[in-house]
Amino acid sequence: MSRPRLPYRTLAPKVFDALLALEQQVQGLNLDAPLLELVKVRASQLNGCGFCLDMHSRDALKVGVPQRQLLVLAAWREAGDLFTPRERALLAFTEAVTLLSQAGVPDALLEELRAHFTDAEIVSWTLAVITINAWNRMGVVAGLHPA
Repeated sequence: MSRPRLPYRTLAPKVFDALLALEQQVQGLNLDAPLLELVKVRASQLNGCGFCLDMHSRDALKVGVPQRQLLVLAAWREAGDLFTPRERALLAFTEAVTLLSQAGVPDALLEELRAHFTDAEIVSWTLAVITINAWNRMGVVAGLHPA
């Protein structure tokens, strides 16, 4: 990994540690590990964070995400049956939250999510998406690159 343009961990250690603590809390939500990595990869694609994209693509393979899904994730809507309706709903939600200023999170999207997840699970997935977006933004601003 190259030297970051801005050393967040050094210059804002308490806030950095708080973000690490948030990540640990998200990990403790018992979310489906392969689906969580798909969410992290998709958000990282949208945010252009090469560091996170590299890390979470490797993590996705380790937890059993099929390589074929990773290869077409950027075009998941056009990938036919490679993604289940549950995965599709969560990927659409990930995109909506990540690109919040474009269209918000429509009621229809929440209703689609409710066909696959409880409200408590939707809250957990929201926190997961928010967290990876924070990491992505920090990684891009810091200029982090894959090792």
